[in-house]
Amino acid sequence: MTDNNTFKERKKIFIFDDNLEILELCTEILQDLGCEVKTSPTTNNIETQVLEFMPDLIFMDNWLPDISGIEATQLIKANQRLRHIPVIYFSANSNISELAAEAGAEDFLAKPFDIDLFEEVVLKYIGK
Repeated sequence: MTDNNTFKERKKIFIFDDNLEILELCTEILQDLGCEVKTSPTTNNIETQVLEFMPDLIFMDNWLPDISGIEATQLIKANQRLRHIPVIYFSANSNISELAAEAGAEDFLAKPFDIDLFEEVVLKYIGK
């Protein structure tokens, strides 16, 4: 059984990416930071997926099956119950800052990423 105080402070992070190696790496890093992690390789029913987990932070890849990261982020930002959740755009595209802006994301992180920079971005948004 988890101590209630620990559980309340545990931050939840949702990662949308279809690259399983990236999902595994990010999950490991985030769990080391004490976060609860959920991952999805698809943006199917994006709003439902996010509502069921209600994360503190979302990482969104650009190229995803079903709907693009841009459309998925726009759906999240258009939803009254989800728009407060920061979205970090996560892509290997050279124009990532433009894509993040178009999507309405709060920030972006270029792939391949430096693990220290990844942790820095996470901590900036979850305030640990």
